[in-house]
Amino acid sequence: MGEDANHDGQSLSDCTDQDGRIYMDYNATTPLEPEVAEAITEALKEAWGNPSSSYLPGRKAKQIIDRSRASIASMVGARADDIVFVSGGTEANNLVLHTAISHFYQSWGAAKLGRLVGDHQSGKAGLPHIITSNVEHDSVKLTAENLLKEGKADVTFVEASAMTGRVEVEDVLAAIRPNTCLISIMLANNETGVLMPVKELCERVRVLNEQQPSSAILLHTDGAQAIGKVRVDAQDLGVDYLTIVGHKFYGPRIGALYVNGPGTTTPLFPMFFGGGQERNFRPGTENTAMIAGLGKAAELVNLHLHEYETHMRDTRKYLEQQLQAVFGKEKIHFNSHFPGTETLPNTCNVSVLGPGLQGNATAPAGWKVLSKCRKLLASVGAACHSDRGERPSHVLLSCGILPEVATNALRLSVGRATTKRDVDLVVADLREAVCQLEGQGQCPH
Repeated sequence: MGEDANHDGQSLSDCTDQDGRIYMDYNATTPLEPEVAEAITEALKEAWGNPSSSYLPGRKAKQIIDRSRASIASMVGARADDIVFVSGGTEANNLVLHTAISHFYQSWGAAKLGRLVGDHQSGKAGLPHIITSNVEHDSVKLTAENLLKEGKADVTFVEASAMTGRVEVEDVLAAIRPNTCLISIMLANNETGVLMPVKELCERVRVLNEQQPSSAILLHTDGAQAIGKVRVDAQDLGVDYLTIVGHKFYGPRIGALYVNGPGTTTPLFPMFFGGGQERNFRPGTENTAMIAGLGKAAELVNLHLHEYETHMRDTRKYLEQQLQAVFGKEKIHFNSHFPGTETLPNTCNVSVLGPGLQGNATAPAGWKVLSKCRKLLASVGAACHSDRGERPSHVLLSCGILPEVATNALRLSVGRATTKRDVDLVVADLREAVCQLEGQGQCPH
C-alpha cells in the first residue's frame, strides 16, 4: 500500500470507478492488487506447463505452486504441507463438513454407534452431530441444513447472543453431545464484522478431546472475512481446519484450506477423485496462474498487514464519526457495536433512521437509500444472500437488532485505499439520498 492510500486528496483506482462511484463493499469482494495481477499474467505466460511434468514450463509451474503454498502458510501461521489448494471458500467449507461425516463413520465403529442408538442425549440415534451457528456463511449453513434434510447428520445451530453479537463459548459447549464430530464457527461475521471467540472455544474443546481421544471433536473456522484484515494464526487459534478465500484479501477467486497435518494428525477425505494432485486430497490439474496470484496476495499480507489494519480501522472510525456528525446520533444506529465485542477494522453496519425511512419486508429502507445514491457502491448485507429478495438480514435479526432497525441497514466496508475524502463524498451522498426519501428534495448545503 503506497502513500496515496492514506492521502485525503484522491482515491486509488480500486476505490473509485470511472464514473466517480465510490466502492465500499470490500467484504463482498476486493479488486486485485497490481502485483497480484502481474503475478497471474507472468504465470500465464511463463508457467503454462502442467505442474506434474518434468520439462521447463512444468517445473516453473511447480516452483510457483510451492512458493505460493509457503507464502499462504506463513500468512496463517502454518506449515507449507498444511495448505491444500481448492477452488474457493465454498469448496473448502464443504470439504470440511464432508470430511467430518466420513471420519465419524470410519473412526467410531459399529459397536460405539450401536451404544448411541439408545442414548436419548445424542439426538438422532447413530448420526454424526455437527455444531455450527445461525450466522454462518451459506456455504456452511446450507451444507449443514442439507445434511440434516437428507438424514446424513444431526445439526445444532447455536444462536448468536443478542447482547454481544457473538456466538458464545458456553452456548456451544452446552450443545455438545456424545456423537458430536465437528464444531464449525466462523472467525468473523461478514455482515457485522463481529470477531468470534474461536481461540477460547478451541481451548475448551481441546480439554474435552483429551478426555475422550477416541471420539475427538474436529474444529473448523471459516476465516474468509478475517484474513488480510487482522492477524490470523491457525496454530494459535487451535483449529484443525481454516478456510482461506483469495478474493477477500485482494487475490483471485480461488482459495485454500489449512489442515493441521492433513491425513495424519487431522483427517481429510477427498470429495473428488482423479490424477492425484494436492496429495490426492483435491485432485485436478492445478490452476497455476490463480495459485500464483493467491500466493502474491498472501505475500503482501505478510509484508503489510499492520499497515492495512491500521489504515482501515482509522478510516472506519472516521466514517462512523462523520455519519453521526452529519445525521445526528438520534438518526444513526451502528448494528455492529456490542459492548465488549471486538470487530473487524473495516466494517461499519449502520442503519439510518427517521421519517420516510421506514422499511418493510418487501422493500427495506436500506435498498431504497442505496438506489438513490449517486456515488456509493455498497450493499445491505452479504452478497451471497442477494437472491433472497429485499428482506432484512437474518444475521442482524439473530444478533438482536430490532426488525424496524435491521430493515434500514447498510453494510459499509472500507478497503486498503479508501480515503477520508471518499468517506466525505459517501456521507454527503447518503445525506442527499435520505433527504429525497424524506421528501425534502435536495438537502441544504
